[in-house]
Amino acid sequence: MRARRRTPAALTALSLATVLLTACGTGGLGAGGTSAGEHSITVLMVNNPQMLELQELTAEHFTKETGIEVNFVVKVEQDMRDTASTEFANQSGIYDVATLSNFEIPYYAEAGWISDMESIADDPEFDQDDILPPMTEALSANGKVYGQPFYGESSFLMYRKDLFEKHGLEMPANPTWDQVAGFAAKINEAEADMRGICLRGLAGWGDNLASITTVVNTMGGTWFDEDWNAQVNKGGFKKAANFYVDLVREHGEAGAATFSFPQCLNAMQQGKVAMWYDATSGAGSLEAPESPVKGKVGYVAAPHDQTENAGWLYTWAWAIQKASRHQEDAKEFVAWASSKEYEQLVMADTENDTGGPTNVPAGKRASTYENPEYLEVAGSFATPTVNAIKNAQADDPGVQKRPYTGIQFVGVPSFTDFGTECAKQLSSAISGSKTTDAALDRCQSLAQEYGDVQKEKQ
Repeated sequence: MRARRRTPAALTALSLATVLLTACGTGGLGAGGTSAGEHSITVLMVNNPQMLELQELTAEHFTKETGIEVNFVVKVEQDMRDTASTEFANQSGIYDVATLSNFEIPYYAEAGWISDMESIADDPEFDQDDILPPMTEALSANGKVYGQPFYGESSFLMYRKDLFEKHGLEMPANPTWDQVAGFAAKINEAEADMRGICLRGLAGWGDNLASITTVVNTMGGTWFDEDWNAQVNKGGFKKAANFYVDLVREHGEAGAATFSFPQCLNAMQQGKVAMWYDATSGAGSLEAPESPVKGKVGYVAAPHDQTENAGWLYTWAWAIQKASRHQEDAKEFVAWASSKEYEQLVMADTENDTGGPTNVPAGKRASTYENPEYLEVAGSFATPTVNAIKNAQADDPGVQKRPYTGIQFVGVPSFTDFGTECAKQLSSAISGSKTTDAALDRCQSLAQEYGDVQKEKQ
Protein backbone atom coordinates (compact mmCIF):
# COMPACT_ATOMS: atom_id res chain seq x y z
CA MET A 1 0.00 0.00 0.00
CA ARG A 2 1.42 3.37 -0.98
CA ALA A 3 -0.10 6.62 0.18
CA ARG A 4 0.07 9.77 -1.94
CA ARG A 5 3.24 11.70 -1.00
CA ARG A 6 3.00 15.43 -0.27
CA THR A 7 5.71 18.00 0.45
CA PRO A 8 6.52 17.94 4.20
CA ALA A 9 5.73 21.12 6.06
CA ALA A 10 8.16 22.69 8.50
CA LEU A 11 6.98 22.25 12.08
CA THR A 12 7.91 24.28 15.10
CA ALA A 13 8.70 22.49 18.37
CA LEU A 14 6.09 23.12 21.00
CA SER A 15 6.61 24.73 24.38
CA LEU A 16 5.54 22.02 26.83
CA ALA A 17 4.53 22.10 30.44
CA THR A 18 7.22 20.87 32.81
CA VAL A 19 4.68 18.94 34.82
CA LEU A 20 3.81 16.75 31.82
CA LEU A 21 7.46 16.10 31.05
CA THR A 22 8.07 15.04 34.65
CA ALA A 23 4.98 12.86 34.71
CA CYS A 24 5.98 11.02 31.56
CA GLY A 25 9.45 10.06 32.78
CA THR A 26 12.99 11.31 32.28
CA GLY A 27 14.84 8.48 30.52
CA GLY A 28 17.64 9.55 28.15
CA LEU A 29 17.72 9.17 24.41
CA GLY A 30 19.18 5.88 23.24
CA ALA A 31 22.08 5.30 20.94
CA GLY A 32 21.15 4.99 17.29
CA GLY A 33 18.55 7.76 17.24
CA THR A 34 19.75 9.89 14.35
CA SER A 35 18.06 12.59 12.35
CA ALA A 36 16.63 11.01 9.21
CA GLY A 37 17.64 12.32 5.82
CA GLU A 38 15.44 13.02 2.81
CA HIS A 39 13.06 10.11 2.21
CA SER A 40 14.25 8.25 5.25
CA ILE A 41 12.67 8.01 8.69
CA THR A 42 13.77 6.81 12.12
CA VAL A 43 11.40 4.56 14.04
CA LEU A 44 11.68 3.97 17.80
CA MET A 45 10.25 0.54 18.50
CA VAL A 46 9.67 -1.94 21.32
CA ASN A 47 11.55 -5.24 20.94
CA ASN A 48 8.57 -7.60 20.66
CA PRO A 49 8.93 -10.60 18.29
CA GLN A 50 6.39 -9.27 15.81
CA MET A 51 8.45 -6.10 15.52
CA LEU A 52 11.49 -8.14 14.47
CA GLU A 53 9.51 -9.57 11.55
CA LEU A 54 8.55 -6.02 10.62
CA GLN A 55 12.19 -4.98 10.23
CA GLU A 56 12.84 -7.71 7.67
CA LEU A 57 9.68 -7.14 5.67
CA THR A 58 10.17 -3.38 5.65
CA ALA A 59 13.49 -3.66 3.83
CA GLU A 60 12.21 -6.32 1.46
CA HIS A 61 8.92 -4.64 0.56
CA PHE A 62 8.23 -1.12 1.84
CA THR A 63 11.62 0.44 1.06
CA LYS A 64 11.87 -1.38 -2.24
CA GLU A 65 8.44 -0.13 -3.31
CA THR A 66 8.58 3.44 -1.98
CA GLY A 67 12.26 4.34 -1.79
CA ILE A 68 11.82 5.39 1.85
CA GLU A 69 14.63 4.10 4.07
CA VAL A 70 13.52 3.11 7.58
CA ASN A 71 16.06 3.20 10.41
CA PHE A 72 14.82 1.17 13.38
CA VAL A 73 15.95 1.82 16.94
CA VAL A 74 14.78 -1.14 19.03
CA LYS A 75 14.64 -1.10 22.84
CA VAL A 76 13.16 -3.14 25.67
CA GLU A 77 9.74 -1.84 26.71
CA GLN A 78 10.58 0.42 29.65
CA ASP A 79 13.65 1.91 27.94
CA MET A 80 11.55 2.55 24.86
CA ARG A 81 8.83 4.27 26.89
CA ASP A 82 11.37 6.44 28.72
CA THR A 83 13.05 7.44 25.47
CA ALA A 84 9.75 8.20 23.75
CA SER A 85 8.42 10.31 26.62
CA THR A 86 11.55 12.46 26.75
CA GLU A 87 11.93 12.73 22.99
CA PHE A 88 8.31 13.58 22.24
CA ALA A 89 8.08 16.05 25.12
CA ASN A 90 11.20 17.87 23.93
CA GLN A 91 10.04 17.74 20.29
CA SER A 92 13.58 17.43 18.97
CA GLY A 93 12.47 15.42 15.94
CA ILE A 94 15.13 12.72 16.36
CA TYR A 95 12.51 9.98 16.03
CA ASP A 96 9.81 10.37 13.40
CA VAL A 97 7.67 7.44 14.54
CA ALA A 98 7.42 5.50 17.80
CA THR A 99 5.46 2.55 19.09
CA LEU A 100 3.16 3.89 21.80
CA SER A 101 0.16 2.33 23.49
CA ASN A 102 -3.41 3.42 24.05
CA PHE A 103 -2.23 4.57 27.48
CA GLU A 104 0.11 7.26 26.12
CA ILE A 105 -1.45 8.32 22.84
CA PRO A 106 -4.52 10.22 24.15
CA TYR A 107 -2.55 12.49 26.47
CA TYR A 108 0.37 12.84 24.02
CA ALA A 109 -2.28 14.13 21.62
CA GLU A 110 -3.68 16.52 24.23
CA ALA A 111 -0.14 17.80 24.88
CA GLY A 112 0.39 18.46 21.17
CA TRP A 113 3.31 16.05 20.88
CA ILE A 114 2.00 13.87 18.03
CA SER A 115 0.41 14.45 14.64
CA ASP A 116 -3.11 13.35 13.84
CA MET A 117 -3.61 10.58 11.30
CA GLU A 118 -6.77 11.83 9.68
CA SER A 119 -5.25 11.60 6.20
CA ILE A 120 -4.60 7.88 6.76
CA ALA A 121 -8.04 7.34 8.27
CA ASP A 122 -9.66 9.07 5.27
CA ASP A 123 -7.81 6.93 2.73
CA PRO A 124 -10.25 4.30 1.36
CA GLU A 125 -7.35 1.96 0.60
CA PHE A 126 -6.32 1.91 4.27
CA ASP A 127 -9.94 1.22 5.29
CA GLN A 128 -10.21 2.71 8.77
CA ASP A 129 -13.64 1.14 9.16
CA ASP A 130 -11.93 -2.24 9.14
CA ILE A 131 -10.01 -1.32 12.30
CA LEU A 132 -11.92 -2.71 15.29
CA PRO A 133 -13.87 0.21 16.83
CA PRO A 134 -12.43 -0.14 20.37
CA MET A 135 -8.95 0.31 18.90
CA THR A 136 -9.87 3.42 16.92
CA GLU A 137 -11.62 4.91 19.95
CA ALA A 138 -8.67 4.16 22.24
CA LEU A 139 -6.26 5.88 19.83
CA SER A 140 -8.34 9.01 19.30
CA ALA A 141 -8.63 12.37 21.02
CA ASN A 142 -10.93 15.32 20.38
CA GLY A 143 -12.59 13.52 17.49
CA LYS A 144 -9.36 12.77 15.59
CA VAL A 145 -7.30 9.62 15.15
CA TYR A 146 -3.75 9.99 16.50
CA GLY A 147 -2.48 6.40 16.33
CA GLN A 148 -2.81 3.36 14.14
CA PRO A 149 -2.55 -0.08 15.76
CA PHE A 150 0.19 -2.51 14.79
CA TYR A 151 -1.51 -5.19 16.84
CA GLY A 152 -4.14 -5.22 19.54
CA GLU A 153 -5.21 -7.43 22.39
CA SER A 154 -7.62 -8.00 25.21
CA SER A 155 -7.29 -10.64 27.90
CA PHE A 156 -8.88 -14.04 28.30
CA LEU A 157 -8.47 -17.36 30.09
CA MET A 158 -6.46 -20.15 28.47
CA TYR A 159 -6.85 -23.68 29.84
CA ARG A 160 -5.80 -27.24 29.09
CA LYS A 161 -8.83 -28.93 27.57
CA ASP A 162 -7.31 -32.40 27.86
CA LEU A 163 -6.68 -32.04 31.60
CA PHE A 164 -10.15 -30.69 32.26
CA GLU A 165 -11.63 -33.66 30.42
CA LYS A 166 -9.35 -36.05 32.29
CA HIS A 167 -10.55 -34.77 35.67
CA GLY A 168 -14.20 -34.29 34.74
CA LEU A 169 -14.08 -30.49 34.84
CA GLU A 170 -16.21 -28.37 32.51
CA MET A 171 -15.04 -24.84 31.70
CA PRO A 172 -17.93 -22.44 30.97
CA ALA A 173 -17.63 -19.92 28.14
CA ASN A 174 -17.89 -17.07 30.67
CA PRO A 175 -16.35 -18.33 33.91
CA THR A 176 -16.45 -16.49 37.20
CA TRP A 177 -13.32 -15.95 39.25
CA ASP A 178 -14.74 -18.19 41.98
CA GLN A 179 -15.12 -20.99 39.44
CA VAL A 180 -11.56 -20.47 38.23
CA ALA A 181 -10.22 -20.61 41.79
CA GLY A 182 -12.13 -23.87 42.32
CA PHE A 183 -10.69 -25.38 39.13
CA ALA A 184 -7.18 -24.33 40.16
CA ALA A 185 -7.54 -26.04 43.54
CA LYS A 186 -8.78 -29.28 41.95
CA ILE A 187 -5.96 -29.36 39.40
CA ASN A 188 -3.40 -28.78 42.15
CA GLU A 189 -4.83 -31.69 44.11
CA ALA A 190 -5.01 -34.02 41.13
CA GLU A 191 -1.73 -33.22 39.33
CA ALA A 192 1.40 -33.52 41.46
CA ASP A 193 3.69 -31.77 38.97
CA MET A 194 1.35 -29.01 37.86
CA ARG A 195 0.01 -25.78 39.29
CA GLY A 196 -3.57 -24.71 38.77
CA ILE A 197 -3.01 -21.29 37.21
CA CYS A 198 -0.35 -18.82 36.11
CA LEU A 199 -0.90 -15.13 36.90
CA ARG A 200 1.39 -12.14 36.52
CA GLY A 201 3.25 -11.28 39.71
CA LEU A 202 6.16 -9.24 38.37
CA ALA A 203 6.02 -5.64 39.57
CA GLY A 204 4.95 -3.14 36.91
CA TRP A 205 1.96 -0.98 36.05
CA GLY A 206 1.71 -2.97 32.82
CA ASP A 207 2.54 -6.28 34.47
CA ASN A 208 0.96 -7.52 37.71
CA LEU A 209 -1.07 -4.35 38.14
CA ALA A 210 -2.71 -4.77 34.73
CA SER A 211 -4.09 -8.19 35.63
CA ILE A 212 -5.03 -7.18 39.18
CA THR A 213 -6.88 -4.07 38.02
CA THR A 214 -9.14 -6.11 35.72
CA VAL A 215 -10.09 -8.20 38.75
CA VAL A 216 -10.65 -5.00 40.75
CA ASN A 217 -13.06 -3.68 38.11
CA THR A 218 -15.21 -6.80 37.99
CA MET A 219 -15.25 -7.24 41.79
CA GLY A 220 -16.74 -3.81 42.29
CA GLY A 221 -13.61 -1.77 42.91
CA THR A 222 -12.07 1.35 41.41
CA TRP A 223 -8.90 3.36 41.87
CA PHE A 224 -10.84 6.61 42.44
CA ASP A 225 -14.43 7.62 42.98
CA GLU A 226 -15.94 10.45 40.96
CA ASP A 227 -14.43 13.06 43.31
CA TRP A 228 -10.87 11.68 43.05
CA ASN A 229 -10.98 10.00 46.44
CA ALA A 230 -8.70 6.95 46.34
CA GLN A 231 -10.50 3.65 46.96
CA VAL A 232 -7.52 1.31 47.01
CA ASN A 233 -7.60 -0.13 50.54
CA LYS A 234 -11.33 -0.62 50.78
CA GLY A 235 -14.38 -2.24 49.18
CA GLY A 236 -14.05 -4.03 45.88
CA PHE A 237 -10.40 -3.08 45.40
CA LYS A 238 -9.40 -4.69 48.69
CA LYS A 239 -11.51 -7.78 47.96
CA ALA A 240 -9.98 -8.22 44.51
CA ALA A 241 -6.37 -7.69 45.56
CA ASN A 242 -6.65 -10.19 48.40
CA PHE A 243 -8.38 -12.68 46.08
CA TYR A 244 -5.65 -12.35 43.43
CA VAL A 245 -2.76 -12.61 45.88
CA ASP A 246 -4.31 -15.58 47.69
CA LEU A 247 -5.07 -17.39 44.41
CA VAL A 248 -1.57 -17.08 43.01
CA ARG A 249 0.06 -17.94 46.34
CA GLU A 250 -2.12 -21.01 46.94
CA HIS A 251 -2.57 -22.40 43.44
CA GLY A 252 -0.31 -20.38 41.16
CA GLU A 253 3.18 -20.89 39.83
CA ALA A 254 6.23 -21.07 42.12
CA GLY A 255 8.15 -17.79 42.19
CA ALA A 256 5.11 -15.89 40.95
CA ALA A 257 6.56 -12.50 41.93
CA THR A 258 9.05 -12.86 39.06
CA PHE A 259 6.51 -13.94 36.43
CA SER A 260 5.21 -11.83 33.57
CA PHE A 261 3.84 -12.76 30.12
CA PRO A 262 6.94 -14.63 28.81
CA GLN A 263 7.35 -16.75 31.93
CA CYS A 264 3.67 -17.74 32.04
CA LEU A 265 3.74 -18.52 28.32
CA ASN A 266 6.67 -20.85 28.84
CA ALA A 267 5.01 -22.48 31.86
CA MET A 268 1.86 -23.12 29.84
CA GLN A 269 3.78 -24.50 26.87
CA GLN A 270 5.86 -26.78 29.09
CA GLY A 271 2.84 -28.23 30.88
CA LYS A 272 3.62 -26.72 34.26
CA VAL A 273 0.27 -24.92 34.67
CA ALA A 274 -3.28 -25.85 33.70
CA MET A 275 -4.69 -22.33 33.23
CA TRP A 276 -3.30 -18.94 32.29
CA TYR A 277 -5.09 -15.60 32.49
CA ASP A 278 -3.35 -13.06 30.26
CA ALA A 279 -3.25 -11.31 26.90
CA THR A 280 -5.13 -12.74 23.94
CA SER A 281 -1.90 -12.38 21.94
CA GLY A 282 -0.50 -15.38 23.82
CA ALA A 283 -2.73 -17.78 21.88
CA GLY A 284 -0.69 -17.55 18.69
CA SER A 285 2.40 -18.88 20.46
CA LEU A 286 0.43 -21.68 22.13
CA GLU A 287 -0.94 -22.78 18.74
CA ALA A 288 2.30 -22.34 16.79
CA PRO A 289 3.46 -25.43 14.86
CA GLU A 290 6.30 -26.17 17.30
CA SER A 291 4.26 -25.60 20.48
CA PRO A 292 4.05 -28.71 22.74
CA VAL A 293 0.45 -27.84 23.65
CA LYS A 294 -0.82 -27.06 20.16
CA GLY A 295 -4.44 -28.19 19.91
CA LYS A 296 -4.72 -28.90 23.65
CA VAL A 297 -5.73 -25.42 24.81
CA GLY A 298 -9.17 -23.87 25.12
CA TYR A 299 -9.91 -20.15 25.18
CA VAL A 300 -12.77 -18.49 27.08
CA ALA A 301 -13.71 -15.00 28.22
CA ALA A 302 -11.82 -13.23 30.98
CA PRO A 303 -13.16 -14.40 34.35
CA HIS A 304 -15.74 -12.04 35.82
CA ASP A 305 -17.62 -11.34 39.02
CA GLN A 306 -20.04 -8.41 39.11
CA THR A 307 -19.56 -7.22 35.51
CA GLU A 308 -20.49 -9.10 32.36
CA ASN A 309 -17.08 -8.52 30.73
CA ALA A 310 -13.68 -8.18 32.36
CA GLY A 311 -11.00 -8.24 29.66
CA TRP A 312 -8.52 -5.41 29.22
CA LEU A 313 -7.77 -3.41 26.07
CA TYR A 314 -4.27 -2.76 24.80
CA THR A 315 -2.48 -1.98 21.58
CA TRP A 316 1.01 -1.23 20.41
CA ALA A 317 0.35 1.50 17.91
CA TRP A 318 2.26 3.89 15.68
CA ALA A 319 2.49 7.58 16.59
CA ILE A 320 4.20 10.33 14.59
CA GLN A 321 6.11 13.04 16.40
CA LYS A 322 4.71 16.50 15.68
CA ALA A 323 8.25 17.86 15.18
CA SER A 324 9.16 15.24 12.58
CA ARG A 325 10.49 16.80 9.39
CA HIS A 326 9.33 13.77 7.43
CA GLN A 327 5.60 13.76 8.06
CA GLU A 328 4.44 12.31 4.75
CA ASP A 329 7.08 9.59 4.66
CA ALA A 330 6.21 8.69 8.25
CA LYS A 331 2.50 8.49 7.41
CA GLU A 332 3.25 6.31 4.42
CA PHE A 333 5.16 3.90 6.64
CA VAL A 334 2.42 3.83 9.28
CA ALA A 335 -0.28 3.19 6.67
CA TRP A 336 1.73 0.26 5.31
CA ALA A 337 2.72 -1.24 8.68
CA SER A 338 -0.93 -1.27 9.85
CA SER A 339 -2.38 -2.39 6.54
CA LYS A 340 -4.15 -5.51 5.33
CA GLU A 341 -1.29 -5.91 2.86
CA TYR A 342 1.25 -6.16 5.67
CA GLU A 343 -0.74 -8.89 7.43
CA GLN A 344 -0.78 -10.87 4.19
CA LEU A 345 3.00 -10.57 3.94
CA VAL A 346 3.45 -11.99 7.44
CA MET A 347 0.99 -14.78 6.74
CA ALA A 348 2.91 -15.79 3.62
CA ASP A 349 6.32 -15.69 5.33
CA THR A 350 6.18 -19.29 6.55
CA GLU A 351 9.91 -19.92 6.13
CA ASN A 352 10.74 -17.41 8.87
CA ASP A 353 10.31 -18.31 12.56
CA THR A 354 8.67 -14.94 13.18
CA GLY A 355 6.30 -15.25 10.22
CA GLY A 356 3.32 -17.38 9.27
CA PRO A 357 -0.38 -17.17 10.22
CA THR A 358 0.07 -17.58 13.99
CA ASN A 359 2.44 -14.58 14.00
CA VAL A 360 0.17 -12.17 12.16
CA PRO A 361 -0.07 -8.90 14.17
CA ALA A 362 -3.76 -9.46 14.75
CA GLY A 363 -6.30 -7.94 17.11
CA LYS A 364 -6.88 -4.82 15.04
CA ARG A 365 -8.75 -5.59 11.80
CA ALA A 366 -12.17 -7.20 11.38
CA SER A 367 -11.11 -8.66 8.03
CA THR A 368 -8.42 -10.72 9.76
CA TYR A 369 -11.14 -12.71 11.47
CA GLU A 370 -12.85 -13.40 8.16
CA ASN A 371 -9.70 -14.62 6.41
CA PRO A 372 -9.94 -18.41 5.79
CA GLU A 373 -6.15 -18.81 5.74
CA TYR A 374 -5.84 -17.17 9.15
CA LEU A 375 -8.81 -19.00 10.62
CA GLU A 376 -7.39 -22.35 9.50
CA VAL A 377 -4.68 -22.05 12.18
CA ALA A 378 -6.32 -19.56 14.55
CA GLY A 379 -9.82 -20.98 14.59
CA SER A 380 -9.64 -22.06 18.24
CA PHE A 381 -8.87 -18.58 19.55
CA ALA A 382 -9.96 -16.15 16.81
CA THR A 383 -13.57 -15.70 17.95
CA PRO A 384 -12.74 -15.44 21.68
CA THR A 385 -10.07 -12.86 20.81
CA VAL A 386 -12.22 -10.59 18.67
CA ASN A 387 -15.13 -10.89 21.11
CA ALA A 388 -12.89 -9.89 24.00
CA ILE A 389 -11.68 -6.81 22.13
CA LYS A 390 -15.16 -5.80 21.01
CA ASN A 391 -16.53 -6.19 24.55
CA ALA A 392 -13.77 -4.16 26.20
CA GLN A 393 -15.19 -0.90 27.59
CA ALA A 394 -12.36 1.49 28.39
CA ASP A 395 -14.72 4.27 29.43
CA ASP A 396 -16.92 2.10 31.66
CA PRO A 397 -15.11 -1.05 32.85
CA GLY A 398 -16.55 -1.37 36.35
CA VAL A 399 -19.74 -1.10 38.36
CA GLN A 400 -19.49 2.59 39.23
CA LYS A 401 -18.65 5.85 37.48
CA ARG A 402 -15.06 7.04 37.65
CA PRO A 403 -13.23 10.21 36.60
CA TYR A 404 -10.76 8.46 34.30
CA THR A 405 -10.68 6.07 31.35
CA GLY A 406 -8.77 2.82 31.07
CA ILE A 407 -9.48 -0.78 31.99
CA GLN A 408 -6.18 -2.17 33.24
CA PHE A 409 -4.70 1.26 33.97
CA VAL A 410 -5.72 4.72 35.11
CA GLY A 411 -5.53 6.86 31.98
CA VAL A 412 -3.55 9.74 33.47
CA PRO A 413 0.19 10.51 33.03
CA SER A 414 1.07 10.14 36.72
CA PHE A 415 -0.15 6.54 36.77
CA THR A 416 3.33 5.52 35.64
CA ASP A 417 4.55 6.84 39.00
CA PHE A 418 1.98 5.79 41.59
CA GLY A 419 1.00 2.69 39.62
CA THR A 420 4.56 1.44 39.40
CA GLU A 421 5.11 1.88 43.13
CA CYS A 422 1.82 0.19 43.93
CA ALA A 423 2.77 -2.70 41.66
CA LYS A 424 5.92 -3.17 43.72
CA GLN A 425 3.86 -3.25 46.90
CA LEU A 426 1.55 -5.94 45.54
CA SER A 427 4.45 -7.95 44.18
CA SER A 428 5.84 -7.97 47.72
CA ALA A 429 2.50 -9.34 48.92
CA ILE A 430 2.67 -12.08 46.30
CA SER A 431 6.19 -13.01 47.38
CA GLY A 432 5.04 -13.07 51.01
CA SER A 433 7.34 -10.32 52.28
CA LYS A 434 4.38 -8.19 53.40
CA THR A 435 0.65 -8.57 53.85
CA THR A 436 -1.75 -7.59 51.12
CA ASP A 437 -3.52 -5.15 53.44
CA ALA A 438 -0.23 -3.42 54.26
CA ALA A 439 0.56 -3.16 50.55
CA LEU A 440 -2.87 -1.66 49.87
CA ASP A 441 -2.48 0.92 52.65
CA ARG A 442 0.70 2.16 50.98
CA CYS A 443 -1.01 2.15 47.58
CA GLN A 444 -3.88 4.15 49.04
CA SER A 445 -1.51 6.89 50.19
CA LEU A 446 0.24 7.03 46.82
CA ALA A 447 -3.02 7.20 44.89
CA GLN A 448 -4.53 9.83 47.18
CA GLU A 449 -1.55 12.12 46.63
CA TYR A 450 -2.47 12.18 42.95
CA GLY A 451 -6.19 12.46 43.73
CA ASP A 452 -5.53 15.53 45.87
CA VAL A 453 -3.74 17.19 42.95
CA GLN A 454 -6.78 16.58 40.77
CA LYS A 455 -9.11 17.97 43.41
CA GLU A 456 -7.15 21.23 43.45
CA LYS A 457 -7.66 21.56 39.70
CA GLN A 458 -11.46 21.27 39.97
